[in-house]
This record gives sequence, structure tokens and C-alpha cells, in this order.
Amino acid sequence: MTKENSTYIIKTYGCQMNEHDSERISYILESLGYTQTEDLMSADLIIYNTCIIRENAELKIYGHLGSMKSLKEKKPELIIAVCGCMMEIEEAREVIRKTYRHVDIVFGTKNISSLPYLITQHLMANERVIDTEAVDDIDNLQKAVRKSDVSAYINIIYGCDNFCSYCIVPYTRGRESSRSAQSILEEVRGLVSQGFKEITLLGQNVNSYGKDLHPCSSFSKLLMELDRLEGLERVRFMTSHPKDFSDELIEAIRQGEKVCEHIHLPLQSGSTRILKEMNRKYTAEEYSQIIEKLRESIPNIAITTDIIVGFPGESDEDFEQTIEMVEKIGFDQAFLFKYSKRTGTRAATMEEQIPEEVKSQRFQRILDRINDICYEKNQHYLDSIQEVLVEGYSKGNKDMLTGRTRTNKIVHFPKGSVQVGELVSLKITGFNSFALEGEMI
Repeated sequence: MTKENSTYIIKTYGCQMNEHDSERISYILESLGYTQTEDLMSADLIIYNTCIIRENAELKIYGHLGSMKSLKEKKPELIIAVCGCMMEIEEAREVIRKTYRHVDIVFGTKNISSLPYLITQHLMANERVIDTEAVDDIDNLQKAVRKSDVSAYINIIYGCDNFCSYCIVPYTRGRESSRSAQSILEEVRGLVSQGFKEITLLGQNVNSYGKDLHPCSSFSKLLMELDRLEGLERVRFMTSHPKDFSDELIEAIRQGEKVCEHIHLPLQSGSTRILKEMNRKYTAEEYSQIIEKLRESIPNIAITTDIIVGFPGESDEDFEQTIEMVEKIGFDQAFLFKYSKRTGTRAATMEEQIPEEVKSQRFQRILDRINDICYEKNQHYLDSIQEVLVEGYSKGNKDMLTGRTRTNKIVHFPKGSVQVGELVSLKITGFNSFALEGEMI
């Protein structure tokens, strides 16, 4: 029932899994005859793929939806849809029902393949359609419109069983459910045949992959199977949980020729007391031991992390322990977050909520220290020769190309005769805290 020349736009918020969900939504819409546009005002279908991990993301969505009311009044035929993690929460769906009556379609994270039916149902009845109950077959989710022609995201496990006290994800994405290795390998082979050089395996906790399969498998085994695929150049993965980071996994990374020397391993806090309150199931010392094993086994490995500041009850001493851990480990990059209260989580009911002013002060202090450390880490790349996968043109300068090293460092360099998708050797000639500069050898 799509009219001729219908256009769509997807506004995506949140993590890489949301990004990949949007790629799948794009494939479905283009199969229905829609064409993607960058012009929000002219689109026939607008989809907001939402995130609920932090309050700011949730409020931003409500703000955008509010601004769409006047557009909907001018274009009654416009379809506005909301999906993603927010829509898995009953309270958020109730806000949409009552406050944003101009929203036409609501669906969740686990029933994206139902979108054609939902659009048809809305158009036939001219009524709002809400469906978060249907469940997709996770082994049949391969088709997507990829944003890159070089690197591709692949979901290998859905949901999370960890129930960190601050996190709403287990309530939105559900319990852990692994795809079969056969379906993953089939998807990767298809991507390689299309010219993709690099894949990134996604999951809330990729280390848990395979535990729920029959017979039981493991993430390490999957990595070794992928390493044997001809034509594939690089394998990345995120996110790992320290409590499940085994010696077997370290060995698989060390042995894997295609597995990149980069690990994203969330720390969250350098205080064992706070880690216990977060229900992270490891101590600061155990985290340090994992890093020591990684660096002993893979000396050139890059370590990135996530850190939350201002968790309820975080004392000055707890925060100092996080600073000390950051300095001790020397992360190559860190994604910092101020604790955000999420209704429905245990942390939201904890006493000693930290004032926003204190959170901001701690955030800025640790950000400054991490930027200094990242600068020092990148300085070590100066004059070295690095293998770089060319990903595309620099946004600010079309005479420059951008790529990544195996350790996930961004490198900018003059384009010359190099093509996107090539693996090239570059000499690193400059750096800052966030990226490297290079030139062809």
C-alpha cells in the first residue's frame, strides 16, 4: 500500500545494536518501495529508533516527537513511528498513548520484521498500531541496508542476564538468546562475497555467546571458526563483560589472525565497593588481572572502556579509586557517563543519590585525565608503520581519507590513489588525543 516515490528517514539513538536495527529497518522499508531521504520535513515516514539507557536520551526523544505535531497537522498522511528500547517499557508506551497522539506506529526491539504488517494495518484502519509482543526469529535477521560498504555489524546474541543495578537493558532487550553459529557464519560469508572486509560482532555481552545453545558452544569457538573464513580480513566485537572474560577467550584473540588487537571492556568504577553495589560481579583487582593477562599475551593490544561517575553512594574515596585505576591501566579511550536514574532499576531506589553538580565536577576531572592519557598513548604510534583499513572520506576534507588501525585508532591521510575498502600501510606522522595522521609509505 506504499504510494509511489514514498520516502523515509530513521533517526537513531543509542548503541551499535540500535544502529544495526536501523539498518534492518531500512532494508524492510526499501523492500516495500520506500526510498531513504535526509530531509525530515519532506519524508513520508519518520521512524525514531530510541534509547532508554540514560534520561537525556529519553527526554530528547520526547522533545523531537513534540516538534513533529505541527508537521503532522500540515501533512496528515505522514506516518510517524517510534521503536527501540524505550518502547519496551510500559511507562514510555503510556506516555506515547496519552501525550503524543500523532504517533501512528509503535513497535519494539524484538519484532522489527513485523513492520510491513504494522504499516499496512495502520494504513487500512487509519488508526494507531502498537505491537511489542511479536518475536522475531533471531536466526533469520541477516538482511540490512548497510551504512558502510567496508565494515558491517552482526548481532550474535540478544538480551542480557546480568541485571546491573543501574541498567534498564535486561528489561527492554530481554534475557540472553544466542544465534546459531551456522546462521552467523552464513551471514559473514554473504558479506564477504559482497566485498566487506571487516565485521563487528555485537551483543550486550558477547562473552556469554553460546551458553544457551544446544549443544552448548562458546564465544571463543565462534571466533576461531570466523578466523578460518577466506576473504574476511578483520573481526571485532563488543561489548565484553569482565566477569566472563576467560583465559580461553584471551588465547582465541592471541591466535586469531583476523581478530583485531582491540578490546572494549567496561570498567564502570575503580571502586570494588561501588562495583558490588552496581552488581557487576567482579572486583577492581580482578579487572586489573584481566588487563595484565591481555597485555602479557597480546603486548600491542588497545584497551577501551566505559566508566560511570556519580553512582549512588559514590564517595570521594570511591571516585579517587576510579582515577587511580584509569591511571594504572592507561586506557586508549574511555566513554564516560554521568549516572542517570532509570525507573525500574534497583539503583533508582538507592539512597545517597549524588548531586548533579558533583557528578559534573567528577566527570570533567576524569575526562581531562583520560584525554591526557589518550594523548600519551597515541604518541607511541608516531613514526610507526600501521595497517589501515580505508573506511571513507574525511567529513571535513574530501582530499583526506579516514581509516582504522587494527587497534581501532582513527587515521586521517591524503587520499592519493587509494580506494575505499583497501588495506594500506601508513607511516604515522602526527597525532592528538582522538586520532592519528599518516602518509602512504
